[in-house]
Amino acid sequence: MSIAHGIRTLGVLGSGQMGLGIALVSALRAKVPVLLHDRSADQLTKGLTFMDRLLEKDVAKGRISADDAKDARARVSVVGPEVGLKGLRDVDMVVEAVSESLSLKRSIFASLAAELRPGAILATNTSSISITKIAASAIPEGTGAASDAGKASAGRVVGLHFFNPVPVMKLVELISALQTTPDTLDRARAFAVACGKEVTTSKDVPGFVSNALLMPFINEACLCLNPLGTATRDDIDTTLKLGMNHPMGPLQLGAIGLDTCLAIQQTLYEGTRDSKYRPSVLLERMVDAQWYGKKNGKGFYEYKE
Repeated sequence: MSIAHGIRTLGVLGSGQMGLGIALVSALRAKVPVLLHDRSADQLTKGLTFMDRLLEKDVAKGRISADDAKDARARVSVVGPEVGLKGLRDVDMVVEAVSESLSLKRSIFASLAAELRPGAILATNTSSISITKIAASAIPEGTGAASDAGKASAGRVVGLHFFNPVPVMKLVELISALQTTPDTLDRARAFAVACGKEVTTSKDVPGFVSNALLMPFINEACLCLNPLGTATRDDIDTTLKLGMNHPMGPLQLGAIGLDTCLAIQQTLYEGTRDSKYRPSVLLERMVDAQWYGKKNGKGFYEYKE
């Protein structure tokens, strides 16, 4: 029996590449009104311009009709920094898509729990951070975790990990905190399905399934490149593409953001204390140099707009 997600209005927190993509598939596929919030007005403008380009491209390639694109765009409105999280007060679910920082997410979820109505689902798009730790931040100040109010507030927090680029990638990884209620989990799954995604589930362990496997893969490729000098960049990527039939090599995958890769690798290492997750020096130095990948034009490869 299918579960109704019951999401009449969605809030998306963060209008970068991930947040923008989540807003787009929610408006286009799930057909729900979306309130897109960012603390940067410039980022909101940039994000909406990018959304318009994506919709125009889909129309030009015959993937959607012009009416579908127009309707989807009309479902997305912005909540500017001058309004803040109060502008999301009446949503049925919010998806947080900001940087991979536990302290930042804790602060955000404490504020969301205080501002949003009690029944709203609080979802995080984190790709590695403990959902249980984030959920604990939603417990009202002065309320015990074992109290009814504490359990209810933390129970509405769930991990909903979309993949980049969101409009293209078919998967959503669903992660339950220790506190997450079955109803929250079921509704979050139903919403992801309404967005046209396949859903897999993972326990709340560092990196979940996806990044517990992917990030060491990228990190090992960094080690092969330097200091081991096993092969060149191109030979490493070509070996995995042609020898293992991967669509992209591990160093090419760094285009998703080497700063994000490093943050996740550090989360894996700190969360497990297993040396196999220790970040490579090369990855650290690339981030030190602000060579993040596609997001700013340079990583293991050069990228043009």
